[in-house]
Amino acid sequence: MRVGFIQNNPVFGNVQENLSRIERLLPAHNADLFVLPELFATGYQFTDRKEAQSLAEPIPDGATTRALMSLAKQTQTFIIAGLAETDAKQVYNSAVIIGPSGYIGKYRKLHLFDTEKNCFTPGNLPLHVFDMNGAKVGVMICFDWRFPETARTLALMGADLIA
Repeated sequence: MRVGFIQNNPVFGNVQENLSRIERLLPAHNADLFVLPELFATGYQFTDRKEAQSLAEPIPDGATTRALMSLAKQTQTFIIAGLAETDAKQVYNSAVIIGPSGYIGKYRKLHLFDTEKNCFTPGNLPLHVFDMNGAKVGVMICFDWRFPETARTLALMGADLIA
C-alpha cells in the first residue's frame, strides 16, 4: 500500500476553499491511501463550541464528506480526513474514512488537548480497524498519540498501519 499525505495549511473557516485545494492537489499524486490533516476543511483554532458548531457537518451526509467520497471514487483511492462533526447537538473532532466505493466509517478523537475541551465533545465511539484492500488501518487524531493504550489497542485489533 502506498500512503501519501496532503498538508493543506487550511484557511480558517473557509471550508469550500480548503476542500477545493484538496480536490486540486490530490489527483496530482499517486497513492492508495491519502491522509489529510486534523480539521483540514475548517482549520484548527476555534474559540469556543459555538464557533465549532457553526462549521461542523454531519458524517456521512455533510457536504465535505460527500465531496471526499466523489474524489475517492474519481481517483480510486482511500482517504482519511479530519473534520468537525456535528451529531445530536454535539460537536466532535472527527476523521472520516472513505474508499473508492464510498463511506467506510468515522473516528472521533478520544483525547482532547487543552482548549479543544471548550469546543468539542470527547469521542464516544469504540476504536475500530478498517479494511482497505487487505491492509488493516486504525485511526487516531493528534493528541491521541500521547496515550499508548490507544495505539496498543489498535495493534492488538490487528492494525497494520495507524493513520
